[in-house]
Amino acid sequence: MRDFIPIAKPIIGDEEIKAVSEVLKSGMLAQGESVKRFEEDFSRYLGVKHSIAVNNGTVSLDLTMKALDLKPGDEVITPAFTFIATANCALYQGLRPVFADVDARTFNIDPDDLQKRITARTRAVIGVHLYGQPFDLAAISEICQDKKIFLVEDCAQAHGAEYRGQKVGSFGTAGCFSFYPTKNMTTGEGGMITTDDDDLAERLRLLRSHGDTGKYNHTTLGYNYRMMNIQGAIGLAQLKRLEEFTARRIENAAFLNDNIRIKGITTPYQAEGVRHVYHQYVVRVEESFAGSREKLMEYLQAKGIGSAVHYPRTVYEQPLYRKLGYTSESCPVSEEVSRRVLSLPVHPSLTREDLLYICETVNSFEA
Repeated sequence: MRDFIPIAKPIIGDEEIKAVSEVLKSGMLAQGESVKRFEEDFSRYLGVKHSIAVNNGTVSLDLTMKALDLKPGDEVITPAFTFIATANCALYQGLRPVFADVDARTFNIDPDDLQKRITARTRAVIGVHLYGQPFDLAAISEICQDKKIFLVEDCAQAHGAEYRGQKVGSFGTAGCFSFYPTKNMTTGEGGMITTDDDDLAERLRLLRSHGDTGKYNHTTLGYNYRMMNIQGAIGLAQLKRLEEFTARRIENAAFLNDNIRIKGITTPYQAEGVRHVYHQYVVRVEESFAGSREKLMEYLQAKGIGSAVHYPRTVYEQPLYRKLGYTSESCPVSEEVSRRVLSLPVHPSLTREDLLYICETVNSFEA
């Protein structure tokens, strides 16, 4: 009997284990030299001036919203189809999330619909590079520049992704990354904020560590959002392997694209001029499919293949947002997409035999 194929699988090797062991032996466990080096290497990799390491991806968004110094009641536009943290970071600051619809093919924020959602109270847009595919940065950046509003890139699923040859996280006011175990690279937990804005970087570093400028001199209300040296050490090792991981994901996605051939399953669309890094390999289960999405998931599970739905409802359909009064939002594409998407394994640990088995199993489904 073959081993179960999980939907995601972090790769931790001897180099990561050795790096953690060295930190543990040093006794310097809190934020220190490993974190500093990780920040520097990450900045070089992306081609940005500043990288600020934090303790998780949600904090990277939260701290960015804090540092932008927005006022309660200001509006922040986010895609309706994303993980809930993208919108929640606005709620943390007393801001109002406003939801824009997404493109039916890329699942990313739709520039035309975004334009319609902007009001006199709009102060920022959080665009998500969903599943590892960059959103339309040219169009969204132009809108934000024209309206003089901040653009924050949610890069939690897009480490190493590129738009017209430039890495994501280097376009907006800030880029926010997650290093959760299932991401394209991991530090266990952890996050990073990237920016070319010197003043913003200074505020982020101040807020990250209790507003302390040194020697217990606390000049503003800050937080303990620091990354540990253990995480920084893992991050250094993982960053060295990121391009290797990315190449495998892209190769695996290409194989799946070429070999999944069953009526009613639409393989992922890739926009022109982008490097899609396939944090998730997401197909659409169309109305023409012989069975339901749920039946296909049950079938795959029985055959030893993991699958998942990222995400089964829009953010404004979540109970939290219904309680907050989001009852009349209208993002029809997002709602339709949430009922169609299905993630299949694409992670770097997959063998050619695994990939072939996934394709054969999907293609053999019968209602």
